[in-house]
Amino acid sequence: MANDYMKDYVNTNSGYDVTALLAGGGGGSGNILSDYASIKNGSYRKMMKAYCAKQEAEKASVSGDSAQKLKLMGSSADALKKSVEALSNPALWEKKKFTGKDEETGEETETEDYDWEAITKAVKSFVDHYNAVVEQTGSSDTKGVLQNAAWMTGMTEKTQKLLSKIGLHIGSGNKLELNEDNLKKANINTLKSTFSGYGSFADRVSQKAGNISRAASVASAAAKAKGTYTKNGKYSDILSNWLSGTVDKKVGEKTSEKDKTKDTIQQAIDKREKEKAEKEKKEQEKKEKERADRV
Repeated sequence: MANDYMKDYVNTNSGYDVTALLAGGGGGSGNILSDYASIKNGSYRKMMKAYCAKQEAEKASVSGDSAQKLKLMGSSADALKKSVEALSNPALWEKKKFTGKDEETGEETETEDYDWEAITKAVKSFVDHYNAVVEQTGSSDTKGVLQNAAWMTGMTEKTQKLLSKIGLHIGSGNKLELNEDNLKKANINTLKSTFSGYGSFADRVSQKAGNISRAASVASAAAKAKGTYTKNGKYSDILSNWLSGTVDKKVGEKTSEKDKTKDTIQQAIDKREKEKAEKEKKEQEKKEKERADRV
């Protein structure tokens, strides 16, 4: 089957007739020499690579996002995960000793307090990376990416009451807005439980970011697999090159993307809720039917 595919594929896409090369008939020595020649000049490797790429592309769910855009989304999601790791550092939530001078006497004084500057910096980094992921994934055409982004923003919306206690609010386009003054006035235990530890808000965001990164990686590999070899043996990813000039251009229009991001993710959330409601309705009808049958 592989041979049949490679004959058709290479004859059509490379311009070379390799029927004789892959034929099963003829003298044994001729076939051996042909096999040796195909291995030596690299054509056999190209054919096998093209065949395997086709199989992988058929298995994967290829999106309309360019490989360039998918890579950018994956990198942003990874950066978000790293910002969560920084917030999970126990040392960030420990009191530190600070040395200062009394303004009246000039004497040095030593106080013990939390490093609010470091905490604020870590939270700002988290917010910036979170917003970057929301902005980039809002216009994605990759199902896995958009779905996990919708789950992430939906979870954030459900946590809004808690977030408001520590200076975080959901603004335009489902992005987070930070009030540094309110952050520094927040209860340290509330901050710690929100941003560190298993099951915390930040931990759940990190899990979704990991899912987004993996979905982008799989889609990127599948998109690249759609490329073909030219008759000169050069790889041509025409689809990704074309999309990088259309999809990525839209991502760059940040002003118009704000509302679009919110609408797209909200549509995905609404669709998920609708599917959930329909599933629950069917299960309820099934139970009622079972009860009626027993009666």
